[in-house]
Amino acid sequence: MTDLNDEQAIAELHSRWVFGWERDDGDAPFDFRRTFGEFYDFDSPDVRLYDDFDAEQRVATTAARYGSIWEPAFREMVSAHHVVDDGPYVMADHDLAASTLTFVARITMPDGTTDIRTTTSLVWRRTPDGWRIVREHNSTKVLPAGDLDGVLRVGP
Repeated sequence: MTDLNDEQAIAELHSRWVFGWERDDGDAPFDFRRTFGEFYDFDSPDVRLYDDFDAEQRVATTAARYGSIWEPAFREMVSAHHVVDDGPYVMADHDLAASTLTFVARITMPDGTTDIRTTTSLVWRRTPDGWRIVREHNSTKVLPAGDLDGVLRVGP
């Protein structure tokens, strides 16, 4: 039987996870572990994390390795603003849970802006420290320029 409180907790975690990726011009340098330490299982030997927005399409087998994929780009980034577009949808049972949601984002780099729509699926494992991500799969579609005008906030 599913514990509704677990489903609610996972839904809240997944939504908060999206906004961990927010960046504003002038933010402190992006530190993956500091930002996402409460979300990922940094100690698990069986983590698999993938995001097709990574140009090299790498699969990370540790949370630290996943952070090393994203830290350079997020340190260079001018801003990143997100809106949850659909979900989250959660299934939870005992010590494992899965959640899916879709978000849109505007990513601004020094050389230009990209609008995206991403579907993200996370698998969570209950640990002594709470629910932690052990599987991640993100599929991203680049949207036409300006597609998110009026959808996302501008500035801090």
